[in-house]
Amino acid sequence: MAARRSFTAAVGYFLKSAKGLGLLTLFITILLTLTLVRLTWIDLHSFRLPDLYTLPLIAAGVTVSVMDGGIGLPASLIGGALGFGLFWAVGTFYFSRKGIEGLGLGDAKLFAASGTWLGVMWLPHVLLIAAGGGLIFALVFKRHRTPAIAFGPWLALGFWSVWIFVQLTSLP
Repeated sequence: MAARRSFTAAVGYFLKSAKGLGLLTLFITILLTLTLVRLTWIDLHSFRLPDLYTLPLIAAGVTVSVMDGGIGLPASLIGGALGFGLFWAVGTFYFSRKGIEGLGLGDAKLFAASGTWLGVMWLPHVLLIAAGGGLIFALVFKRHRTPAIAFGPWLALGFWSVWIFVQLTSLP
């Protein structure tokens, strides 16, 4: 219940602060938010981030990047490639050492999507928020239960938070 109130407060703050944003940016932000909420719900219930949502999110990021005021196609493609490549490498390394999947390709695709939307320069911020949130959650709530946690919700939080920050700080 507290998470719902926090999310509602954040959305309210964004809408109050978004007076200078164009309608298209506001519409895109709402669609992004709904997609990330859906991915969060799915990952929490199934430990999966389906291609049905992650791949269109990558394509949408490339599209948004070439729109007026976007980050540009090269920055979007580099951000997506580096985001995917980093998580793919970490996941492959973990699997080779432990024999189990620790970081799935769905996480890699979601991180790639954040790279296509935000560019490579914001990926460390997304990762910091995601890793910090996941770590705090694991320390507080996962002491005596299964060690597995869904990382997608934390990636979604980092992605959404940085997107909102970038939109609000780029206002004229």
